[in-house]
Amino acid sequence: MSTAAVEKGAAAPGDSLVRDVSLPALVIHRQALEHNIRWMQTFVSNSGAELAPHGKTSMVPALFRRQLEEGAWGITLATAVQTRAAYAHGVRRVLMANQLVGMPNMALIADLLDDSMFEFYCMVDHPDNVAALGEYFGGRGLRLNVMIEYGVPGGRCGCRTEQQVLALASAIAAQPALALTGIEGYEGVIHGDQAVVDIKAFAASLVCLAVELQDKGAFALDRPIVTASGSAWYDLIAEAFDAQAVRERFLSVLRPGSYVVHDHGIYKDAQCCVLDRRSELSEGLRPALEVWAHVQSLPEPGFAVIAMGKRDVAYDAGLPNPLLRYKAGALFAQGDDVSACKVTAVMDQHAFMTVAPGCELHIGDIIAFGTSHPCLTFDKWRSVCLVDENLLVIETMSTCF
Repeated sequence: MSTAAVEKGAAAPGDSLVRDVSLPALVIHRQALEHNIRWMQTFVSNSGAELAPHGKTSMVPALFRRQLEEGAWGITLATAVQTRAAYAHGVRRVLMANQLVGMPNMALIADLLDDSMFEFYCMVDHPDNVAALGEYFGGRGLRLNVMIEYGVPGGRCGCRTEQQVLALASAIAAQPALALTGIEGYEGVIHGDQAVVDIKAFAASLVCLAVELQDKGAFALDRPIVTASGSAWYDLIAEAFDAQAVRERFLSVLRPGSYVVHDHGIYKDAQCCVLDRRSELSEGLRPALEVWAHVQSLPEPGFAVIAMGKRDVAYDAGLPNPLLRYKAGALFAQGDDVSACKVTAVMDQHAFMTVAPGCELHIGDIIAFGTSHPCLTFDKWRSVCLVDENLLVIETMSTCF
């Protein structure tokens, strides 16, 4: 057994998940991962756009590297600290899809901008933030690339009206230390029965604002950036951008993140909708992420306690789904389908699972669980096991949370 298997999820190349790795463990299946990275890069490229996958999903530099090697334009991040972590692992183009607020955070970015090879963009949506950024970066003798965030009523950040966008562009123009480089939005906060229609309208409005700003000479780039797209509606954003000839005037950037490992829950459902809307896509993304854990206790008939809980797996968008059961130590064995079992509750370190009729479990059995919303599973782990089709560890990948 590997001596590395003493830390939660730790493993070494060649270790077997069913024999050598301390469980619970976070697991990524290589074949599905490689498929997903290729699939999304191809989809975005064929849409005439660039891909800047949202790195906050995983904060795994080894995944950033694979995405960039496959052709990603850059990496999207959410905070200055995340940006510093990505830079430390070789990422040299970051789109921070968030406002840069607070002097210590500004200082982190300013320090990185001392490297002329580092390209950085952040969002602004209020004159006060524009003034603070202009003063700080002007004092450092630096010029900061900013993009105006355009939002929706009741949503997250972002200007709510066209007038606010135009006024903010004027405020940016008055700050020599700031360069207006594009416009950004996020459609994932749009919900309801008319979501598809509303998202298309939002994307069209975003492009119209970009055209108006460009016609007024507001941008510091000849080909400004227009960017949107989370992990559920990327096809609608790509379609809306392409329909308005964005590729001729702007650099279109899409920012899905969860696609890299996909899931067995909300994004699996969203992908089904994408495939329904895009009949030309013969195959979609594949779930690549699982949490593996032991059956810990069988205290009552039909009831199992699993050694996995809120500290190990996301539970905000649905409880984990039992997939396959393996006998501990049984190398190269095919797992038994246990999808008829159901997790009913999770505590800090335990999951309660009903055992389906005819499913015979034993203490120490290993169960692979699918997850929903991978962002909030990744952030519970310091390391991730990348495994091959024989469930042997290929690489242990570190997270940077």
